[in-house]
Parts: sequence; structure tokens; C-alpha cells
Amino acid sequence: MTETSRTETKLIAPDIEMHADATLDPSDWASFRKQSHRMLDDMLDYIQNIRGRPVWQPIPDRVRARYGDAVPRLPSTLATVHEQFMQDILPFTAGNAHPGFMGWVQGGGTPVGMLADMLAAGLNVNAGGRNQAPLEVERQVVQWTREIFGFPKSATGLFVTGTSMANIIAVLIARDVALGFEVRGRGIARETKRLAAYASNAVHCSIPKAMDICGLGSDALRLVPTDHRHRINLGALEETIQTDRIAGIAPFLIVGTAGTVDTGAVDDLAGIADLCRREKIWFHVDGAFGALATLAPDLAPKLKGIERSDSLAFDFHKWAQVPYDAGYILVRDGALHKNAFSFPAAYLERAKRGLAANLPWPCDFGPDLSRGFRALNAWMTLKVYGTRQSEKSSVAPASSLDIWKAGLKHCRSCS
Repeated sequence: MTETSRTETKLIAPDIEMHADATLDPSDWASFRKQSHRMLDDMLDYIQNIRGRPVWQPIPDRVRARYGDAVPRLPSTLATVHEQFMQDILPFTAGNAHPGFMGWVQGGGTPVGMLADMLAAGLNVNAGGRNQAPLEVERQVVQWTREIFGFPKSATGLFVTGTSMANIIAVLIARDVALGFEVRGRGIARETKRLAAYASNAVHCSIPKAMDICGLGSDALRLVPTDHRHRINLGALEETIQTDRIAGIAPFLIVGTAGTVDTGAVDDLAGIADLCRREKIWFHVDGAFGALATLAPDLAPKLKGIERSDSLAFDFHKWAQVPYDAGYILVRDGALHKNAFSFPAAYLERAKRGLAANLPWPCDFGPDLSRGFRALNAWMTLKVYGTRQSEKSSVAPASSLDIWKAGLKHCRSCS
């Protein structure tokens, strides 16, 4: 780079020097730190004063047009880009962080979660594996989820983007258990055994998507009618299973829903668990909406049977108010979970000590090798807020439990 172009670049972006011997670090850490604190203060102001803002507002045409600009050839100052964020991005989000947002089932997040994400971004951890503390954080959350849902010590858990991905993982494990783990190599095209899964007609669309992605086809999902309480009709479910068996089709999976998206209904999970045990069928619970209500003593009885599921999917980013994205899959039999996803590779060779130690690695339990430090915001949220409001102080902040109960109290199935 010539002196002229180097000078030009400094004038455009004085906080970063883009010449041959420079790094991507700020050229002036003091100025960068000042700008960083301003950005943090702006977000804290946004959260503190969000009640005075509109819940949602449309994107003006003049703002939308700015996203048609060509790729930037020259750098800009951080302050300039931040200003565009404040003017063109911050005011025009969906609005789920606003307390007046009543649509769908999206969580609002918390200031604590925002700070946890900042810390995680600063570490820039790949939580796919290796001998590092972030894996211990994720393992502690696995331990906590076992305790919360009454799962055995053999259970394994994994952070994923959301329950949609968690449901895919569950369907894949159930498929491999039904067909044998050799199917991972030979593929389902060579299978003569026809499989069928079952769920209520109010099941989330991620379940038929999972059937499709796992190669079984969405038509292999039987949508069973619901009863007067919008729960899966157990009699109709059992009849559908027997009809398939007579036709030579093998039932392999029943999905119970703990909080349907349309009405909030909770299936009779204990009844489904009994049926799955009799019929030797994998029992999966889609608990994206309501599974964490098990922390509320007055709501937990409505989730009886969830502790007997073979796999459970839920979202920390809904009633737990952890920032997006923080989905989770919990599997009763960790060996089956690992058998469905572990895959050897030379660049993933493990060791008994050093950075390549600390088995098992999270990448052995899901499709992702590159994984962000999602566990930190859930871990920090639970550590800071707890699962019960403090009884020692009348001015204690609301706990995670209080947040969940406030969101769930209007659930139709809980009324």
C-alpha cells in the first residue's frame, strides 16, 4: 500500500489502520474503548427506556433502500457504522424485546443475557470440543437440565439454535434406533422397513420438516385428531398405531407437545409415556413452548410424564428469557445420542491430555462442529436470577421462575 492510500485509509477510518503490517486491532485502543462504552450505554438505554418506544414500526422506504448499497471497498469508522445501526436497524426490529409484544411465543431477553453474549463474543469460543472451560459450563447446564426434568445421569444434552433443530436431532436418533445405526452408512434407500411417526394435528411444523430432512418423508408422520382440550386423542392415537402395524408399517416415534403454539395445550404426556412403553416406541416431547413450566410448582403437575420421555426439546430463549438463540435437546440415553452423531476424523483426533483431551466433545452429539458459546447466556441467566425468587428480600429481582409463570399463566391448557 502506498503512503497516499495509507493516509487516505487513516482519514476514512482512523480507528483501524489497514496497511500491510497492521492487525485488525484498533490503532487507538483508548478511542475504541470510549466508542465501545458508548455503544454499550446506548443498548442499556434502549432496554431501560424501551417502554416509551413503539412495539413495532415499519421500515421506511428510504431506510430499506440503503441496504442495496454495493459491498464496501474502503473502511468506515466504527462510530459511523454504529450511528447507522442506531438510525436504521435498532428502531425497526420485530419488537419482541418490548413488554407490550404479545404476538407468537418469542422471549424478550434480559440485560444480563445481553452482557453474557458480549462476553461470549469477546472469547470467540468454538464450543465444538477441546479441553476448555466453556465445555464445563455447558456440562453444568446439562446437569441442571437433568435435575429440572428428572432425567437420569446417563442423559446427555446439547445447545442448538432452537427446538426446530432439537426436533431434527430427536427424530434422527429415533430413526437410527429403529433401523439400526448401520443406516448411517448404508442410507435409508436400501431399507425395506417402513417407519411411521405420530403427533397431534396441532404439532409444530418443525416435526414434519424433521421427517423430511431425515429422509423418511413428511407423509410418514400421522397427524392424530385432538380432544376437546386440544390434546392428542390417545384412543385415536392407539387405533392409528394398530392400523399401521396391520399394514406392515413400523411405528417408531410418538411426539408429545408440551404447549402447542396455537392454543398452549399440553398433551397427556403420562398417557403417551404408558403407550410408548407398551408399544416399544420412542417418546419425544416438543416442549419449546411450555416444558420449563415444570419449574413452577403449580404448573408442574400439568407436565407429568415429561420425565419419562426418551428425548426432550425446548427453548431457553422463550419463557427463560435467554437471548436468541438458545435451543436445547436432552436425550435420556446418552450412548444412543452419541451413536447417532459421532464421526471419526483425523483433525478431530482426541488425546488423554492437553488441548485435545476432555472427552466427550459436544460435536459428537449433533451436526455442528463449529458451535458458539450459547451455554454462557443460559448459564449466566440461571446463576443470576435463579429458579426461585429470594425469600430473604422483599425487593429481590424476579427470578426465572416468575418470568416463566407470568408468560404461561394465560396458557389455555393451564387455565
